[in-house]
Amino acid sequence: MAQVIIAPGKYVQGSGELKRLSAYVEPLGKKALCLISESGLKRNKEALDTGFADSEAEIIYEVFHGECCKKEIDRLVDTCNAEKIEVIIGVGGGKTLDTAKAVGFYGKIPVVIVPTIASTDAPCSALSVVYTEDGVFESYLFLPKNPDVVLVDTDVIVKAPTRLLVAGMGDALATYFEARACEASGASSCAGGTTTKAAMALAKLCYETLIDKGELAKAAAENHVCTKAVEKVIEANTFLSGIGFESGGLAGAHAIHNGFTVLSQCHHMYHGEKVAFGTIVQLVLEDAPAEELMEVMEFCIAVGLPVTLEELGITEVKPEEIMAVAEAAAAETETIHNMPFPVTAQDVYGAIIAADAIGRELLED
Repeated sequence: MAQVIIAPGKYVQGSGELKRLSAYVEPLGKKALCLISESGLKRNKEALDTGFADSEAEIIYEVFHGECCKKEIDRLVDTCNAEKIEVIIGVGGGKTLDTAKAVGFYGKIPVVIVPTIASTDAPCSALSVVYTEDGVFESYLFLPKNPDVVLVDTDVIVKAPTRLLVAGMGDALATYFEARACEASGASSCAGGTTTKAAMALAKLCYETLIDKGELAKAAAENHVCTKAVEKVIEANTFLSGIGFESGGLAGAHAIHNGFTVLSQCHHMYHGEKVAFGTIVQLVLEDAPAEELMEVMEFCIAVGLPVTLEELGITEVKPEEIMAVAEAAAAETETIHNMPFPVTAQDVYGAIIAADAIGRELLED
């Protein structure tokens, strides 16, 4: 199997970049449709209008209806065709961005992605998660290429709730450990091949950045200021983790996250918060060195990521419910089978219970 690495055409990150968006759009097309939520438009329209005031490109706004579903994608493709749109811009959170990527694919036009939060590593990926109109997961849409441009305005990111940045750290925390497992097993990544040294280097840098700068970034973000630490963590959450997960591969942590989605008690938790606990479970599952496990768990405690089942919302641990999580995580199609050894539901169950016990002990100390 070939080694494959994929990435967006251009990644831009900096203060005030939203006002310079037109400079990155113009080479792609002269008429742009900006997909954005109603609240996002209120917050960002002035900056967007300022950026396009003297531009050769025209921008028109279309309010996102809230769900990345086939009906919404089809509606927007029809709008793009009717308006002769040459480039689509997605501004907002995950579902807005995934919808923009899908519209770009079906409409055969370039895609510019502008995340307004740094809570996941999805902005750079060649993937859209498609739901039903009622918000139930339906399918993954694997795209032939990554976005043409990903633009991150750090001034916008630091205005968002700090919990979202921390959740992004939780999602990014898994990147190196899952890529390492895939490298050991020779598993294929989302990029369609085995991992490269470049992807592994970025995944490792992602982890090192979180450990070194995560606490400092959280402290600054809580006061809505952008420091060098915040800039580095935003890059880790968005770009380093994005390349690392897509071209490095997914393994135990994300499968365990998926398992926890079967419990209603966890539905209030963000994706990255569940992935962080999934990372701890993966490390227990693979019998990682104690020093490594402790470093990860102490980092989670320091920034506010969950290390126990109770912190995930499971106040009463019922064996049958944890086994349901384990069975979902170990389903035949799950990425946990990219681990470099066989994994059963019973293995996952034991690792979850052990991880929770270790986490409770640490919190009591």
